[in-house]
Amino acid sequence: MRTVQVGNRQVPVIGQGTWYMGEHPDQGKREADALRLGIDLGLTLIDSAEMYAEGGAETVVGQAIAGRRDQVYLVSKVYPHNASRKGIAAACERSLQRLGTESIDLYLLHWRGQYPLEETVEAFERLREAGKIGRWGVSNFDVDDLIELDAPACATNQVLYNPQARGIEFDLLPWCQRQQLPLMAYCPIAQAGRLLRHPVLNEIAERHDATAAQVSLAWVTRHQGVIAIPKAVEPSHVQLNAAAADLVLSADDLLAIDRAFAPPTHKQPLAMV
Repeated sequence: MRTVQVGNRQVPVIGQGTWYMGEHPDQGKREADALRLGIDLGLTLIDSAEMYAEGGAETVVGQAIAGRRDQVYLVSKVYPHNASRKGIAAACERSLQRLGTESIDLYLLHWRGQYPLEETVEAFERLREAGKIGRWGVSNFDVDDLIELDAPACATNQVLYNPQARGIEFDLLPWCQRQQLPLMAYCPIAQAGRLLRHPVLNEIAERHDATAAQVSLAWVTRHQGVIAIPKAVEPSHVQLNAAAADLVLSADDLLAIDRAFAPPTHKQPLAMV
């Protein structure tokens, strides 16, 4: 599978998201099994957050990676209201307990909150020095936020990106590429629904003997330095996500998507869900 460098590590261009996992205890084994299947297929980057099911998703991830922690690049995120000097340390310890690991490879600020960025960065650095995290980064940061952050140690920015949400292409994506800052795209197939029923994506999918979701993943990851983190629980969906890394869209495919989902022509507020 193609890879993207995040910090000093190579990670797969398609990983696994866990938003909405851990919300129903009776689904935990099924969700953990899906994540394990993904690892087997090369989707070794797993993204979670203390916000997801209030820690429930991290618990599912912990079950999935038990006995194979060294095969996984583990990402989690801290709530903004926990992003103080003391709050981050305590939140990280809770996440580590749920994940069943001694360290998180990449720890992100989920979005900006009340605490100064300098305080949050200081707390991240203390965690890194203590070996609790490998690297740190941010999520839902726009260009102005990243310029204010002014931190070469920031390893990634995780943002909403899919054919329906292209605002980052106007300024954020080019800026990050110039800075060699990788982007992680959450909701890369939107939240299913209309996007996957769109006739243009389905026409392209038919030409490639693929699915609309695979087309969307291939489209998102066509950019250098962009990682997609779709969530899947059905084994067939996990397999399709992994196979999407090999799908290459033609110039005509990309033009058709541009016609259906117009690229931005001006600055737009950073979209979030």
